[in-house]
Amino acid sequence: MRRTLVDGALALMLAVSVATVPVASRAAVEPYKINVILPLTGIASFLGKEEQQALQIHEKYINKTGGIAKRPIQYVFYDDQSNPQVGVQLVKQVSASHPAVILGSSLVGVCNAMAPLMANGPVDYCFSPGVHPPAGSYVFTASVSTHDLHRALIRYFREKGWKRIAIMTSSDATGQDAEQGILDAVNLPENKGAGVVLVEQAHFNTTDISVAAQLEKVKAANPQAFIAWTTGTPVATIFKGMVQAGLDVPTATTDGNMTYAQMTQYADFLPKQLYIPSGEWPPHDPATVKLDPAIEKVQADFYAEMHAGGFQPDIAASLAWGPATLIIDGLRKLGAGATAMQLRDYLAGLKNAPGIDGYFDFTKSPQRGLDDSDALVTRWDAGKKAWIVLSKPGGEPLAP
Repeated sequence: MRRTLVDGALALMLAVSVATVPVASRAAVEPYKINVILPLTGIASFLGKEEQQALQIHEKYINKTGGIAKRPIQYVFYDDQSNPQVGVQLVKQVSASHPAVILGSSLVGVCNAMAPLMANGPVDYCFSPGVHPPAGSYVFTASVSTHDLHRALIRYFREKGWKRIAIMTSSDATGQDAEQGILDAVNLPENKGAGVVLVEQAHFNTTDISVAAQLEKVKAANPQAFIAWTTGTPVATIFKGMVQAGLDVPTATTDGNMTYAQMTQYADFLPKQLYIPSGEWPPHDPATVKLDPAIEKVQADFYAEMHAGGFQPDIAASLAWGPATLIIDGLRKLGAGATAMQLRDYLAGLKNAPGIDGYFDFTKSPQRGLDDSDALVTRWDAGKKAWIVLSKPGGEPLAP
């Protein structure tokens, strides 16, 4: 009987001690969950799966460096199936818990479909550089804009003496946006005044199995350089057609194709001279490409963590790592209780922040933080299986 009373007293004391632990202390062991909507299946799964891997490595990196005020983070993944309608459904689903932020998706079409649902939050950090959110909105977008990549690329072509340029873009919204960006770059005074001209503007549908007729027109225009601006399987159709047409000129494509998987899969028919403009993230020789030491430091951390995780990073990893780092930095400064509005306002006022793609300044470049001064031009080296940086930030060719 006495032992029963003692045991009961001890149990009561234990219950009281647990009950008196501050709620915040008990909640701190629960991870801060961040919802991520990605194309883990469908036509863009090659991007989504790599972005997921990069974020899983990023999660471990953030947690081992303190999490958010010693509270671990956890990325929770949802598959939009590369489908805008599914993306919208997922936003509605995860928004029910009133999160401050959502990461993703990876495609222009999916991000554009999701954007109207963010009118009053949460913050959405889209991983597609082809999205152009209005200033002041809750939608932000990764890396250097496709339009700024066009400016750096055309500048590089002009300085190399390749002024007769042909292009091929898809007939969908993404292709139309790319065509307009290239036109804007060509018509800049620095290019138009130097004699840069588009000699052919070809179009195709992403479902086309042949673009032979369009490429014959391109070849007949006698271009000095060619731009094939589409991502994934459709660009393979163009590259195969170039081989068949005998079109062998310096060729550029979007950094959406800057993946090792594609370079390996398309190795037999890649253009011999394949140029890709990108942000500042690609590995480079510091003796020839001079970046700010703060940029070099965050890039070194990025590569160290990726390699430690057994991952060889490419564009997909960079598109996920940059936005996720900015979001975590914001939550570390604002606290885990930050609202969507507080997080949006934090990002909107951020400047002089070093990232893997350059210095972020959202006051100069709203919703993105980067511009054409952060863009490099690279060339795929099949022998080294690497992208070699050939320009300074902004597109000016490196000295021979």
